[in-house]
Amino acid sequence: MAVVLVPFHLDEHLPELGDALPAGIDVVTVLPVLPGAGEWARYGALHEAVAQAVHDQLLARRTSDLSESGAPAVVVSGDCTVSLGVVAGVQRAGVDVGVVWLDAHGDVHTVESSTSGYPGGMPLRILSGHRPAGYPAPEGLTPVDEARLLLVDARDLDPAERDYLASSRLRRSGVPELDGQHLPDGPLVLHIDLDVVDSAEIAALRYPVTPGPSSAEVLAAARRVMATGRVVVLDLAATWNPTGGATPVAGAVLLADLIDLV
Repeated sequence: MAVVLVPFHLDEHLPELGDALPAGIDVVTVLPVLPGAGEWARYGALHEAVAQAVHDQLLARRTSDLSESGAPAVVVSGDCTVSLGVVAGVQRAGVDVGVVWLDAHGDVHTVESSTSGYPGGMPLRILSGHRPAGYPAPEGLTPVDEARLLLVDARDLDPAERDYLASSRLRRSGVPELDGQHLPDGPLVLHIDLDVVDSAEIAALRYPVTPGPSSAEVLAAARRVMATGRVVVLDLAATWNPTGGATPVAGAVLLADLIDLV
């Protein structure tokens, strides 16, 4: 099994992110040349490269001797916007997919509703159809029906996000309640931002939120989702700030444990 490594936070290259991966695994690194101007254009170029890598991994697994549909692909990145390339790659491979989104935050802002303007707070809304101006969405990315998006935890929401979720068909769940009965129908992308874990346990998170579920609780929930056999991509966002190149020990342990589920 090869892990698709996307060593970026937005368009910032994070060469040290690969150090957090378990030793001895095969890695396919996505490292495109990004255009010089326009942040959303740069994100789009990166996401296009991710989509192609995910597409290729899924097709390779289909032709392996693992099973007819193949084992899930695994993607590791430094932020949640990479999920846009992940979902595009799955859709490009001909799979109509739902998304299970574990995160301490809602990630359902638009450019207009966000007070910070941080793109990492928007990807789940973009998956549902919002398109920021200047964003060349990766080829094949089509809106996922809100009813097939499941937001898990999201304990830190802004008022605009609460308003959207109150009128949206997007579904909600807590980490302890997450099991096969609560999932969207059909094939799934399981997205886990590691900041869903209580920030008292994982140090150096970019946007820490405490209290929250433990690593053990998140791992158990992921195991229940994986046990359905419907996950086509496990998408992991290691959203810690690599100050001085250091990797949080608890974060690296959880990352290895999650990869080991595949």
